[in-house]
Amino acid sequence: MSLLESEAAGVVMTPDHIRSKRLPLLTNLGVAAAALVAAAAIVFGFGIGGWVLVVVLGTAFYLAGLYAAATRVEGRRAARNRFWQTLIYTACILAVLPLAAVVWTLVTKGVARLDGDFFGTSMNNIGARDPDGGAYHAIVGTLMQVGLATLMAVPLGVLGAIYLVEYGRGRFALTVRFFVDVMTGIPSIVAGLFILAFWVLLVSPIFNNGTPRFSGFAASLALTVLMLPTIVRSTEEMLRLVPGPLREGAYALGVPQWKTILKVVLPTALPGIVTGVMLAVARAAGETAPVLLVAGGAAAINFDPFAGNQSSLALFVYQQAGDASKYAPQRAWTAALTLVALVLALTIAAKLLARRNRLS
Repeated sequence: MSLLESEAAGVVMTPDHIRSKRLPLLTNLGVAAAALVAAAAIVFGFGIGGWVLVVVLGTAFYLAGLYAAATRVEGRRAARNRFWQTLIYTACILAVLPLAAVVWTLVTKGVARLDGDFFGTSMNNIGARDPDGGAYHAIVGTLMQVGLATLMAVPLGVLGAIYLVEYGRGRFALTVRFFVDVMTGIPSIVAGLFILAFWVLLVSPIFNNGTPRFSGFAASLALTVLMLPTIVRSTEEMLRLVPGPLREGAYALGVPQWKTILKVVLPTALPGIVTGVMLAVARAAGETAPVLLVAGGAAAINFDPFAGNQSSLALFVYQQAGDASKYAPQRAWTAALTLVALVLALTIAAKLLARRNRLS
């Protein structure tokens, strides 16, 4: 039968439709079981590890056994294809397992304090033997600090990326791009020390009768320093992916460059830009060192980000995890679950907003 006749009959010539010897499913399962048994015998027989090492060693044995069995049944070429396909699936599963383990641990250990008291009270006047107390002050601090940081970092980062892609030429643009790359890997403690030396010790005394002042706004400045390079680099890459004919078509119609960027380029790249922004927001929401250095942390609720100590969820988790109280670990796990849920909710909302406003 020719290719045209097979297509006319509704049969697509793919590797799945080619008749050849295939490794039976029972043989595949048998190889997997034998690999796990052999790995468990080696690991537990010599006492060199636990179940994690059994899984890793069993995976290696399984891939080797599968390749040998498939070579005998299907041939070397098909066995090589099956080997790499199985390796890709295995790598995908191994990559998802840690994430699933983290989510399961957070849910199982954090659900114990998911009550109104946790979300409606602070740690003010809560002793080591008091089972009450919540993270309301930390939730307020996180929303304020990350919100202010986002308001400062997103316009600066997007405008900086627009300059690098649309206008930047020569040494200055290369210098800006170089320093953005360097700032991408800056430790959070360095950002906190910079804001401590610049804002808290030099600038804040001007507005506080010569006395340095910790504040949530100082923490927002430190988080802005951490968010900026991520937003600039992600936005720059998304803008470069916008097809050139879209710009050329707008220019041919007489549209100015600034309006082309605003009405054509940015809406096209908006989903990717939002993803980069949310990555930066997630990093900022999980930082502890900058908040501890320049906001100080507080057990009471503080709605003023420009005056007084302020806490955050990440700092609350750090403090409760090191507290000697037997009730502190439950608060830490619930706060960690709350932080992850908060970032997830913000990401979903931002994605829905970007999908609604992107250029169709």
